[in-house]
Amino acid sequence: MTADAILSTAPAAAPAGKPRGRRLSLPKLLLIIAGGLVGLAIVHALTGADDVTSKGAIQAALESAVPIGLAGLGGLWAERAGVVNIGLEGQMILGTWFGAWGSINYGPWLGLLIGILGGALGGLIHAVATVTFGVDHIVSGVALTILATGVARFLSFLAWEGKAGGGGATQSPTVTHRLPRVSLPGVDSLAGLERKQWFLVSDIAGVLRGLFVDISIVTILAVLLVPLSWWLLWRTTFGLRIRSVGEDPHAAETLGIGVYRYKYYAVIISGGVAGLGGAFLSTVASSIYREGATGGRGYIGLAAMIFGNWRPGGLALGASLFGYTDALQLRRGSESVHALLILVGALLLAVAVWEWRRRHRGVAIASLVLGGLAYLTFFAVDTIPIALVQSAPYVTVIVVLALAAQRLRPPAADGKPFRRGGS
Repeated sequence: MTADAILSTAPAAAPAGKPRGRRLSLPKLLLIIAGGLVGLAIVHALTGADDVTSKGAIQAALESAVPIGLAGLGGLWAERAGVVNIGLEGQMILGTWFGAWGSINYGPWLGLLIGILGGALGGLIHAVATVTFGVDHIVSGVALTILATGVARFLSFLAWEGKAGGGGATQSPTVTHRLPRVSLPGVDSLAGLERKQWFLVSDIAGVLRGLFVDISIVTILAVLLVPLSWWLLWRTTFGLRIRSVGEDPHAAETLGIGVYRYKYYAVIISGGVAGLGGAFLSTVASSIYREGATGGRGYIGLAAMIFGNWRPGGLALGASLFGYTDALQLRRGSESVHALLILVGALLLAVAVWEWRRRHRGVAIASLVLGGLAYLTFFAVDTIPIALVQSAPYVTVIVVLALAAQRLRPPAADGKPFRRGGS
């Protein structure tokens, strides 16, 4: 029997003492999306906050979710091979710089490819440090992010400081040539229906217009990468081998699988996907490279991956959640976040009841307290201070991960050192 046949028939048992992760099936995912849409429609009807489901808000949320989702997808590839990629932020920084530089000099398509290669280079550096030299994964990732920040500043100085075009040590000249945007025919005609303010119907019209009108080609590519990654990792021999070295590299080695090689493959792909997210920020979300443009999205992407239990579907859901909260500050954020406290409070109270029935008393009490605070805040103030609106994505990350911690199941060998011939 071949190594791949043995791997494909072996049960994917959870490590002792850890709960087995629950898979987010397509019907469950669709049910969650439908429930979220109904909840937003109720919030809109109760508060009159138009931007919670408007085309502009959904479009902004989609553009905010794409780099977060790509960073998380990059983290998924690395961690499924057993390598913790804290360096996603640094790989995104390299993607932003190389994407902008390539677009300015060679056009948008080659610029996108060069941005991917810049992130992949960061992944290669992380792989050399962690896989070949056994450097602690966290130390290597943090060092890579610091290195990428310095390299981007140095390259900006060389490429743009004092030259025509308006660039400098912290920003590039304007990217004049942009990638095309497309719309699904007929969807924009729903604008009249959105303006009628009919419960749920107008909300659905706004969401559809935000998702399918004036969408970048890169956004479509990013969305397609989610099912493609699932197919590659769970339905191909290549993905099976990557997951095997992330679960039990010593067993994979005994079956003749090149553990180091597949770890390298995964981490380089991880960096390339994160680099695509960075290139999106400098060539699609804006038309210029600016220092600090990533804004911690690499770390939020890592949180989205953990929220998704190391699976593409859950990761996409987490990126959408974090992207939506991030986009609200651009669309009358104080009013929108204040209105959403109704939905947030209801969800937290529902979590409290669910976790209490499952005898997770600590999580239930924490959810109850947070839900009560959400409603207390809603009735105590009319608007949310802008500083709190800007921190909403980070608060969401902390709360979601704290409440989801008990159901997580990372790859068994994630972050553990491996040496050929060891045990």
